[in-house]
Amino acid sequence: MLYTVYTLFPDLVRPWTQEAILGRAAEAGHLKFNVRNLRDHAQNKWNRVDESPFGGGAGMVIRVDVAARAVAEAKAMAPAPDEIILLSPAGEPFSQTIAEELSEKQHLCMLCGRYEGFDARLEPLVTREISIGDYVLMGGEIAALTVIEATARLIPGVLGDQESHEQDSFSTGLLDYPEYTKPNLFEGQGIPEVLKSGHHGKVAQWRRERALERTFYRRPDLLEKVTLSQTDLDFLARLKTKAET
Repeated sequence: MLYTVYTLFPDLVRPWTQEAILGRAAEAGHLKFNVRNLRDHAQNKWNRVDESPFGGGAGMVIRVDVAARAVAEAKAMAPAPDEIILLSPAGEPFSQTIAEELSEKQHLCMLCGRYEGFDARLEPLVTREISIGDYVLMGGEIAALTVIEATARLIPGVLGDQESHEQDSFSTGLLDYPEYTKPNLFEGQGIPEVLKSGHHGKVAQWRRERALERTFYRRPDLLEKVTLSQTDLDFLARLKTKAET
């Protein structure tokens, strides 16, 4: 997977892609990162990319001609971008489903805004807009890195254990079950005996029930979107009865 990121602050993005799992995956050839400076497309001696908004108001807006030259450069790359993504509070909410879809692509290009964002005439030049939440950041870099982390970990070879993401929160539609490791006893709290039993069937049942239980109490809205077995439904019915008593 190739990730191309256009930003006014490349040094905010590059270090993140050079460390930990992303850095190791890049060294192994599973990922490639191309972090580009939007100012390279300013075409003026001051490298100015922004102007005050028409109609007045506070802040500055990134010029559409600057952004359009960046998009044109990206389209000329090989491979060409499968998606040109504008990180924007007005975009579709980012989700695990979208991450899984994007992880199947070969090249994602992302545009990170600053100030009051991009001139609206950029919107027809991108293939999709993505928001990572109902709040406003100072720029799109954190949003771009969120997309990178969520998609890269799904690419074969990036994680040491290819199955490690399959039981994660949201991958199954539920919150993840609780995990435990050593020490066996911490401040009076032990480890559930079933996890030390060596009985794979019982462990799998316990984990499924704990995932259902966590989701029921913390994110019940997710239960409306996930496919549940009759065993799951029976367990949830018992939780509901218990909660009501």
